[in-house]
Amino acid sequence: MARVDYYNDPNAPKANSIAVAVSAFIQDEQGRILMIRRTDNDLYAIPGGQLELGETLAQAAVREVFEETGIACEIIGVIGLYSNPHHVIAYDDGEVRQEFSICFRAKPSHGTLKTSNESKEVLWVDSETLELLKIHPAIMLRIEHAKMNTPEPYYT
Repeated sequence: MARVDYYNDPNAPKANSIAVAVSAFIQDEQGRILMIRRTDNDLYAIPGGQLELGETLAQAAVREVFEETGIACEIIGVIGLYSNPHHVIAYDDGEVRQEFSICFRAKPSHGTLKTSNESKEVLWVDSETLELLKIHPAIMLRIEHAKMNTPEPYYT
């Protein structure tokens, strides 16, 4: 399913749904960030996805990271809560979601990088290389907040 993110765009379609989403910011021993290149919009992002019935937010983040990257991880903190009503995500089936996402900090435990039906590329990225990648501003915001490493989570 294709998607288009609208961020502070006055011409964005009106949201008609909201769903709980999670993402995870993960760094390896060298400080590189685990990133995927999404199949639905061709942008680079930290791994994440939607909460499923019967799981906790942390379980959803761990599952999504493993499904999209092949890397098992452990949640170690919360980076932020993101609910910007001016960030909507339009899908080709007519759904238009208002953003609602919890971004976790996690550490990798084991696994081998592998792609999935949601990730066409999986890679560890140096901070200096981030500016060379096409990353949505909402994802860059999460990365910037993660790199600040403040004790309290960010929230909107």
